[in-house]
Amino acid sequence: MDVQRHSVHTLVFRSLKRTHDMFLLNQGNLPPVDPSLQKMKKFVKAKDSYGPVLERVKTNNIMKAQNDNENADPPPPGDESFGGNNTGAVVPYNPVQNNNMVVTPQVNSGGSSVNMSLLIPQKKTPSMAKPKWHAPWKLYRVISGHLGWVRCCAVEPGNEWFATGSADRVIKIWDLASGKLKVSLTGHISSVRGLAFSQRHPYLFSCGEDRQVKCWDLEYNKVIRHYHGHLSAVYSMALHPSIDVLVTAGRDSTARVWDMRTKANVHTLVGHTNTVASVICQTVEPQIVTGSHDCTIRLWDLAFGKSRATLTNHKKSIRAVTFHPSLYMFASASPDNIKQWKCPEGKFIQNLSGHNAIVNCLAVNADGVLVSGADNGTMHLWDWRTGYNFQRLQAPVQPGSMDSEAGVFSITFDMSGTRMITTEADKTIKVYKEDETATEETHPVNWRPDIIKRRKY
Repeated sequence: MDVQRHSVHTLVFRSLKRTHDMFLLNQGNLPPVDPSLQKMKKFVKAKDSYGPVLERVKTNNIMKAQNDNENADPPPPGDESFGGNNTGAVVPYNPVQNNNMVVTPQVNSGGSSVNMSLLIPQKKTPSMAKPKWHAPWKLYRVISGHLGWVRCCAVEPGNEWFATGSADRVIKIWDLASGKLKVSLTGHISSVRGLAFSQRHPYLFSCGEDRQVKCWDLEYNKVIRHYHGHLSAVYSMALHPSIDVLVTAGRDSTARVWDMRTKANVHTLVGHTNTVASVICQTVEPQIVTGSHDCTIRLWDLAFGKSRATLTNHKKSIRAVTFHPSLYMFASASPDNIKQWKCPEGKFIQNLSGHNAIVNCLAVNADGVLVSGADNGTMHLWDWRTGYNFQRLQAPVQPGSMDSEAGVFSITFDMSGTRMITTEADKTIKVYKEDETATEETHPVNWRPDIIKRRKY
């Protein structure tokens, strides 16, 4: 056994010696290292990486020393702490040439040369622009009549009446001026989640958790078309403003584009990985925008039926998106933040922070009032341009409702933008309008320009 172990050690030793000799022989074949080339290479690399920084540090330190003591002698030209011209400096300092740019040194009263063009400019502290004054909104009507959560609302183009859809499976049409019930439409077999009026036809479109998308002829109050194709509940719908196209979205993670007349499924917009909670349309690009529970917003090309951009800034699920009526922008709502975007590429503009709840709905009018409604019954009103939160509302508790039923499911402005309709979990519809008696003196803008608005990204 000992003999065998000895022979193994001998073999290992010989192998190591042979390897050592082989590499030692090859060492001489390598090209010789030129110290001057190595030094030049290190100098070029250091100058490219740190030259501008050391230049600025030097000039700033000179200015600081002179401000502290005006009579102090200027630092010696070879001082390492100022990146001088000594042999130990990482980058030799040349006061005349910097990054291939010739700069004329200026001499101050102390006699030392200071490169004024390389001084770091003092940044002005950013401040919030003064927000536009908006009159506060107040509740002036509560409409009861539904037997379940009221999930959606739509105002007809003539601004005379509006429709609401509820978890009691009924669509009710109300007179906007008086708040009286005009007609009830039955036909859905589950909760109604989306409504939309056509601008050019006497049609009302509805969708619900029964996977059905219906077209109602309001001259006869009857369903005249069904759009079949969704595999699960349909949560949101939108009509294209200029062409006869209907877009629906829901729990099957898709948005579907329908030809309004032929009922054909023109496109199925695939890409989201979770429920598509909100869809909106406009005439210009991007013509369709969707917000999903997968925390992304997608901008779609309607002609090709493909996604043209995906916005991933939100960290939590997106339940609402809305276009500004006149600006080329849109907003999205999530529990982390409300964000504003610029079309067509979806450029991020700003965060509206402070509505710390699950935000279910958004609406904006032509006056630049953005309203967000949440699951806990709170509503925040914002100035669109500056993101200033000028009012917070908590809907009054209705008799017979529980605390858990304080939730705002949808917010809709009428065609004039002066009345705001909310549908809520306490089975009521609430109508708000601006306080006509309010002025800038009675309700001043609490604007403090010194406070920088903290933005979350």
